[in-house]
Amino acid sequence: QVQLVESGGGLVQAGGSVRLSCAASGRTFNTYTMGWFRQAPGKEREFIAAISWTGTTYYADSVKGRFTISSLYAKKTVYLQMNSLSPDDTAVYYCAAGPGGVLWRRANEYNYWGQGTQVTVSA
Repeated sequence: QVQLVESGGGLVQAGGSVRLSCAASGRTFNTYTMGWFRQAPGKEREFIAAISWTGTTYYADSVKGRFTISSLYAKKTVYLQMNSLSPDDTAVYYCAAGPGGVLWRRANEYNYWGQGTQVTVSA
C-alpha cells in the first residue's frame, strides 16, 4: 500500500496563500497519478487538481489560475500552492494517489488517501 500524510494547513486571511504538502511512502510512487481534493462541512468531496508522473496537470475551474499542483517524485512529495484564498476555500484538503496514465477527476478512481489537513480562510 501507499501511505499519504498531508501537512501545511491552518488559518489564513482572505487573499492570503498556503502551501500544502503530501508525503508518500510505501509501494512504487513514481508512476502514480496524484490528486488533491477538498471537502467542506455538508458538501461532497470536490476535485481540485491532479498531476501525472510526467508532470502533466489538470485543474478544476474553481481553482484554475489560483492553485498550482507540483510534485517531486524523487522525494515522494506532492504540493498544492494556494493563492488568493477566500472563505469559500475553507475545507479539509486531502491528498490521493491513483493508477498512473490518467488525470483522474473522480474520488472513487483513487486508491489511497491521506487523513486530510484543515484549511480555514477568514474574511
